[in-house]
Amino acid sequence: MFSEEHRLAGVAYPEGFTAAGVRAGIKKSGNLDVAVIYTENRANVAGVFTQNTFAAAPVHVSKIVVGTGTAHAIVANAGCANACTGEQGLKNAEKMASIAAENLKCRQDDVIVASTGVIGVNLDMEKMEAGIKNAVSKLSREGSVNAGNAIVTTDTYSKACATAIEIGGKQVKFGAIAKGSGMIQPNMATMLCFITTDAAIDQKLLQSALSEITEVSFNMISIDGDMSTNDMVIVLANGAAGNPTITEKNADYEKFYSTLKNICTELAKKIASDGEGATKFLTIDVKGAETFEAAKQVGMSVAKSPLVKTAFFGEDPNWGRVVCAVGYSGIKIVPEKTVVKFGNIPVYENGLGTKYDDAALKKVMAAHDIVIEIDLGLGNFDATVFSCDFSYEYVKINGEYHT
Repeated sequence: MFSEEHRLAGVAYPEGFTAAGVRAGIKKSGNLDVAVIYTENRANVAGVFTQNTFAAAPVHVSKIVVGTGTAHAIVANAGCANACTGEQGLKNAEKMASIAAENLKCRQDDVIVASTGVIGVNLDMEKMEAGIKNAVSKLSREGSVNAGNAIVTTDTYSKACATAIEIGGKQVKFGAIAKGSGMIQPNMATMLCFITTDAAIDQKLLQSALSEITEVSFNMISIDGDMSTNDMVIVLANGAAGNPTITEKNADYEKFYSTLKNICTELAKKIASDGEGATKFLTIDVKGAETFEAAKQVGMSVAKSPLVKTAFFGEDPNWGRVVCAVGYSGIKIVPEKTVVKFGNIPVYENGLGTKYDDAALKKVMAAHDIVIEIDLGLGNFDATVFSCDFSYEYVKINGEYHT
């Protein structure tokens, strides 16, 4: 579904979108750190934001833009979160939008702003202004890779994907870039995700779709149990594909919804797999719960357990740590009905640890991608949570994190 060619095109793959990423000196590393995404045709916009009480200044500004229903552009920086920066931080976030609007010849309230990086540091607005102007001058259909690289922090790579489907006899394209590696815990994660599409869709339907999809994609990942101050997922839909506008939940909407869900799930998995210092990608499948919420709560309990995560890093099949995390999840559990598998190998059932093939289980634990299956045996609801292990490198990265 997601080809390499389309992935490289990213947010500039849909018709009418351009992007750029430049160096402005905001990151101490000197790497790319300012990104701009632009659509000449005003787009319908939807957004989902962090629920952290200390939400950063750009989150407050961008919520207002999403409230208007339309947007022309996204301007984002890495290296400075502009969070917990008071009134000056809010002014700086607004200034980011006004600089972009002036140079793009659009309205200030049509510019989404986003920041990521160190909390409690004010943006250098001279550098930011120069960076935005430079990025605007370099907007192109080939600019998505640089834009993606400009928003990463401790990520080992920029996450991106793109695809095309047919709606109403027209080719409809989707593209996306995302960052996220640490401080990952819904709702949502220390992540920025920008999705573009040339689909024509009603703004309220777009917002409804994104809100629902976020619950089963980005809100199903946990790397370290910390909720960031800057998270946001934004979708811009500019209608350039020319499909009949989707105004109700019909077959066209279902196609759109399914594609958007696949993109969000793919990016969520990439973020979890690229957790800071991660050596393992953990998929926690919880089955047989009485409600979806219960299944999710059990999955998150396991995903957030440092003892579970370190066991998988050490390739130690310590199923007792998983059972322990299930038991304190706060959800009704019947031990005798609970079955735990690592890969396809049962390690706990009927209230007891099982006799398993040591060599086979060692092979499962040595893999990069590991599935932990937990069947509660109590109902018909399932949930899948994505996570990773804790390595020595995670401690090193976060003990030395200054930029």
